[in-house]
Amino acid sequence: MNLLWALLILICAVAVAVGAMLLVRRSAPEGSYFEDGDRASGVFGVLATGFAIFAGFVIFLAFTSYDQSRSGAEAEALTVVQQFQTAQFLPANVRTRLTGELVCYGRSVVRQEWPAMQDGTVVEINPWGVALFTSLKLVKTSTSEEEAAYGKWLDQTTDREEARRDRVHGAAGIIPTSIWIVLFFSGAVIFAFMLFFADSGERVASQAMLIGSATAVVTTTLLAIQVLDHPYGPGVGSLQPVAMERSLLVLDDARDVVNDTGPLPCDEEGKPL
Repeated sequence: MNLLWALLILICAVAVAVGAMLLVRRSAPEGSYFEDGDRASGVFGVLATGFAIFAGFVIFLAFTSYDQSRSGAEAEALTVVQQFQTAQFLPANVRTRLTGELVCYGRSVVRQEWPAMQDGTVVEINPWGVALFTSLKLVKTSTSEEEAAYGKWLDQTTDREEARRDRVHGAAGIIPTSIWIVLFFSGAVIFAFMLFFADSGERVASQAMLIGSATAVVTTTLLAIQVLDHPYGPGVGSLQPVAMERSLLVLDDARDVVNDTGPLPCDEEGKPL
């Protein structure tokens, strides 16, 4: 989430809460609407604790998904480099083709899939993953070294696909709508309960601090959950294709080392030529 938008939402929420409290305070009796303040404070403690525990579990779930997406992106980028190395031991007739398609796969992840994930869209299949599979079918091994490399390539393909699945897992969000409804409903209940603490005999600053601080904490918690639920959204804390971009730089250097000067089957955006 954009930091400016988050700050604006927080300020608006606090302003609305403080305004509502001061409005209710005008007609509130001295000592608040509760005759027994200790009992009311105990009930509020139960409500606040319940919200905190529930929100804590949701944050744990969202952070787990966030970390899984981050780890998947790093593992996928590493596997692409490893497959480039493995391809050097495959027959020469497909070696250049496979290495070129690996570069295109990386470019497609950075410049095609990542913008789509930032919009909350999941790209089900990377077309260069299909191209790599098609090219592998052309491999005809003739030595034990090539057979070993062929088997290793298959294992690395599985690792890359699993890492990609982890990467795209959190693109569309993993917290269901029902959970969001419960979170907002719980926050609304706490807000309404706080209004009953309006006290015409209390100073304005104290009343504003009472509800403003509680609203700020609840709003910040909801914003944090939203950020973790959409790890690729624009703004502070979003995941970026740093690992794959680093792998593409490694592949460019590696192609020079192995004297792979053949044309790539894609443009800079990873689109087929």
